Amino acid sequence: MANVLIVDDNRLLCEALSEVVKDSGHEVMLAHTLAEGLERTADNEFDAIFLDVRMPDGDGLGIVSRLKESSASPEVIIMTGFGDSDGAELAIQCGAWDYIQKPSSLKAMKLPLLRALQYRDEKFKKSPKAVLRRNEIIGSSPRIIHCLDLVARAAASDFSVLVAGETGTGKELFARAIHNNSRRAHKNFVVVDCAALPETLVEGILFGHKKGAFTGALREQTGLIKQADGGTLFLDEVGEISPRIQRSFLRVLQEHRFRPLGDSREINSDFRVISATNRNLDHMVKKTGSSGRTSFSGSNPLS
Repeated sequence: MANVLIVDDNRLLCEALSEVVKDSGHEVMLAHTLAEGLERTADNEFDAIFLDVRMPDGDGLGIVSRLKESSASPEVIIMTGFGDSDGAELAIQCGAWDYIQKPSSLKAMKLPLLRALQYRDEKFKKSPKAVLRRNEIIGSSPRIIHCLDLVARAAASDFSVLVAGETGTGKELFARAIHNNSRRAHKNFVVVDCAALPETLVEGILFGHKKGAFTGALREQTGLIKQADGGTLFLDEVGEISPRIQRSFLRVLQEHRFRPLGDSREINSDFRVISATNRNLDHMVKKTGSSGRTSFSGSNPLS
């Protein structure tokens, strides 16, 4: 049984189509404006959405990406009563599953739904939940499946990733899952606790030092960045890094080169960056920017 949303201002069509959906054994909800449709997707998990283009409060194509970004990532079927030779191509470009020209018979409108749900079933049969090394991540809800899909996509690439979420939501678990399912899994997953980095010792901790580099340096020490060579450098609570420590980080994040304390030469480290934060970094960047200071966030979001 699937959950289906119909977003259309034609109430008669909504009622008729909802009966077809119910007769097929699925649950259905209705929305008669785009705003109401977005509210429905915020509060509910849908497998498929019928979406009209010409709505009282805007163009349905304009919200397809927002609907797709909801936790269940539903399949969107566009409906329109206006002839448009480029409409089908535009709908697909926006992320829609299919495009229906109205008026169409209810049977013709049912077919794209059946195909979309069949596709969705096959997609989840191949879902990362069955093949990913999940570590201690448990559950099979649509939200967890969506997160695991993002983990699989991130693990298949070598891009930097930002994992955002409140304290206690398992950000490090997801970061480790990305690492353990990536080509770097056989190398180290090195955790940098950004909230606990002492400013006076940060270079030695991150870059390491040679014997005799400073008082008390009785032996050579490999820094965390070199320990992550070939693996993953996990910046936990990256939003807590002070501006001074950010300056120390900036070049090594850009160039993957650094100089240990007391050494005259630079060395390389081939690491991937995964960061985590419970703070709103966009807000922080805007706030620090308005004060004339600079801040960095060298990651792509995964949340």
